[in-house]
Amino acid sequence: MWIPTELFWAYLVAISLLTVTPGVDTLLVMRNAGRGGSESGLRDGCVTSVGICSGLFIHATLSALGISMLLVETAWAFTALKWAGACYLIWLGLSSLRQAMRRAPAQGGKPETPEAVPVKPVSTAVAFREGLLSNVLNPKTALFYMALLPQFIDPAGNAFQQSLFLASVHFVLAMVWQCALAVLVVKSRRLGVGQGVKRTLNALTGGFFVAIGAKLATQ
Repeated sequence: MWIPTELFWAYLVAISLLTVTPGVDTLLVMRNAGRGGSESGLRDGCVTSVGICSGLFIHATLSALGISMLLVETAWAFTALKWAGACYLIWLGLSSLRQAMRRAPAQGGKPETPEAVPVKPVSTAVAFREGLLSNVLNPKTALFYMALLPQFIDPAGNAFQQSLFLASVHFVLAMVWQCALAVLVVKSRRLGVGQGVKRTLNALTGGFFVAIGAKLATQ
């Protein structure tokens, strides 16, 4: 099971750079961390990260079993996965854009400002599901694991066990990084960053998700 030291350190460098590179996962964690109060926002961000990182084990398992290769080589299956991921990203994006444009109903003849809009709590299950689906339905993650993991696996060892071990390392690194981002978002709100910034973040992430989803669907 043990991976040669030189392969492990090479993987650690590669996966660390990948983890801190901004992308869909980063923005999803930041969006979810910023949509609630201090406690619920931190919970949502961290639970979303757990969902995202749990998907890594699915990709690692599929890669080790060769299913990822079969999926990529089967045109209709890969197209179905691509469209599912694209539609999900667009749905997330539209949800963020709706949050950015939401205004509370008028009271006393005066419309409330966006800053006064109450935040509806989101369940832990929803946050986890959003993270898990965004990772599992991302064909780029499947391609990445199919192409990357074999480069750091010792052919003489158990490929399945090594794949899960490497995914575990990725899990820990990604959890630390994404939870740190969630803490940063929550602390920024405690320092007086208002709803205007939150709405801007929702608008930016929403536009990004829709753009990435559209690009994925047309590739």
